[in-house]
Amino acid sequence: MALVGPNERATDSGIEVQPVYHSQDLTDFSETRDLGEPGEYPFTRGVYGTMYRGRLWTMRQYAGFGTAEETNERFRFLRAAGQTGLSCAFDLPTQMGFDSDHARAEGEVGRVGVAISSLEDMRLLLAQLPLGEVTTSMTINATASTLLLLYQLVGEEQGVAGNQLRGTIQNDILKEYIARGTYIYPPRPSMRLIVDTFAYCEKEMPNWNTISISGYHIREAGSTAVQEVAFTLADGIAYVEAALGAGLAVDDFAPRLSFFFNAHNNLFEEIAKYRAARRLWAKIMRERFKAQKPVSWMLRFHTQTAGSTLTAQQPENNLIRVTLQALAAALGGTQSLHTNSFDEALGLPTEHAVRLALRTQQVIGYETGIADTVDPLAGSYFVETLTTQIEDRAQVYLDAIDEMGGAVAAIEASYPQREIENAAYDYARSIDDGARIIVGVNHFIDEGDVSPEVFPIDLERQAMQVARVRSLKVRRDNEAVRTSLADLASAARGSANLLYPMKVALKSLATLGEVADVLRQEFGEYHPH
Repeated sequence: MALVGPNERATDSGIEVQPVYHSQDLTDFSETRDLGEPGEYPFTRGVYGTMYRGRLWTMRQYAGFGTAEETNERFRFLRAAGQTGLSCAFDLPTQMGFDSDHARAEGEVGRVGVAISSLEDMRLLLAQLPLGEVTTSMTINATASTLLLLYQLVGEEQGVAGNQLRGTIQNDILKEYIARGTYIYPPRPSMRLIVDTFAYCEKEMPNWNTISISGYHIREAGSTAVQEVAFTLADGIAYVEAALGAGLAVDDFAPRLSFFFNAHNNLFEEIAKYRAARRLWAKIMRERFKAQKPVSWMLRFHTQTAGSTLTAQQPENNLIRVTLQALAAALGGTQSLHTNSFDEALGLPTEHAVRLALRTQQVIGYETGIADTVDPLAGSYFVETLTTQIEDRAQVYLDAIDEMGGAVAAIEASYPQREIENAAYDYARSIDDGARIIVGVNHFIDEGDVSPEVFPIDLERQAMQVARVRSLKVRRDNEAVRTSLADLASAARGSANLLYPMKVALKSLATLGEVADVLRQEFGEYHPH
């Protein structure tokens, strides 16, 4: 909450907050803004009729560091602690299409996620995990199709068919150009890979969510809540248009689209943000794209609490921030949730911090009573007015992007990038000048704060990972690898679905980096202006 003036308040998006709200504040609620019922169009009140009375959100704690073995140990620790879904982070070399033994990977192997270079690594990552029972989310974008196929190959080795595998790949490359930077290829061939993944999963992995259209990183880059909604849905529109352009039927792929949002500090704005996003997307899918199935109109989403709000100063305060952010996500109707660990501003989370983060969700879900009724804040004069204001302001951005020719053209013109940079600057300035209070940072500062335990980086395990990749490249059938990679290159020069030859190459033990290098050669690399 920003302090605008002596008696003024505004949300993080600059929406003025009145001292008190009355029923007349809802008078501009037209029929198209009707709340409806939970589980019914326009899904303002939630995508399912019973919501958490039927089943709590999936508690999906994000994990990934070091080698595949280390992350596998963390996965099994979290499952034993009561986690209900897996969520995997990958290191920067894996995200950027480099094997662990590549010169550009030096110093980054296993640092911010797990290192996966081959089918051998994926086997170790998923050892003793029943892939037919768990749902797995993988935060990966430029190399999403590669990681998906490695996952499918391990599933097949476990005897689990593709149609039994359930989970999500992020696979949202447009937000990488907007906000994050882990892209490889230019936007248009990257879009081809995404559409090929849609088509492949429709036939081979029909229960897999083929994309998680991500506002999370847009918000982490400094956007407002309104911009997060607008730019995320604009990217979603671009993916739908690309799939339609490739000849896919909207009702065949739309039910497997999912979204990923941030949970920031402003409790009521965040709750209203999720409600506005659901209503906007339902309208877009039904009216703009003429989807016929109600399931195609649903905006289903995962939420992660806001990493950018965590502070290294007085890090225990982050427990409070994360709890309130998680509460906003739950009150806003999320389908799954990751709660950040309180020590993440200092380094990778320790097991102690990870357990507390999971316990935060469990306390909210099982002890607070918020899951006892569907959409407990419906009808709040403040929440409903704020939902409408966010929807209207997001629509202004969507109209502007449409006028530019869509999200890809807007990105190429750096429009969303500039808007986010301006918002991030304003937010940082409000902290610096004291208009926005951050406890322990610019107000309520304690001298002599003691930092908690920091997770150690195991350099020996990183060296073992590099050695394993080098050994694989010697031990495998390199003639079979060369043949399969040549077939992939030929497919890239044509119009065939790339995932089929890619799967053959990966099964022959071609590495992630080698697959990416073939596509670099054919597609080129993206360099921003």
